[in-house]
Amino acid sequence: MIAKSTAERPWPTEIRLAKDRRSLTVAFDSGEQFALPAEYLRVKSPSAEVQGHSPDERVTVGGKRNVAVLEVLQVGTYAVRLMFDDMHSTGIFSYEYLLELGQRHDEYWREYVDELAAKGLTRDPPVTGRA
Repeated sequence: MIAKSTAERPWPTEIRLAKDRRSLTVAFDSGEQFALPAEYLRVKSPSAEVQGHSPDERVTVGGKRNVAVLEVLQVGTYAVRLMFDDMHSTGIFSYEYLLELGQRHDEYWREYVDELAAKGLTRDPPVTGRA
């Protein structure tokens, strides 16, 4: 296996789940560091369930305001798999994708909120009544 050159791309030096499990901090050897909210990670999951198999199949996921990350699992030497408390666990977050999510957070979040509004969805989980 060929080691990554720091000139090629930033590499994570730390991936830390917050105690409240509501954010994941990712630091890169480029000096960049991002605290990525669990909700943001969940709705931007790279899984086929969210992204589909083409842009036309991409799903806007609402109701995840209170989602938490239960576990961060290493996948080879290139990614992590996040397990969320809503049982979503199929997204493999490559280090490059985590960097992109950090660098483009404001843009991606604005697009997400606009999509929710356009589709009549909300960030809040559905209210369930008790009988």
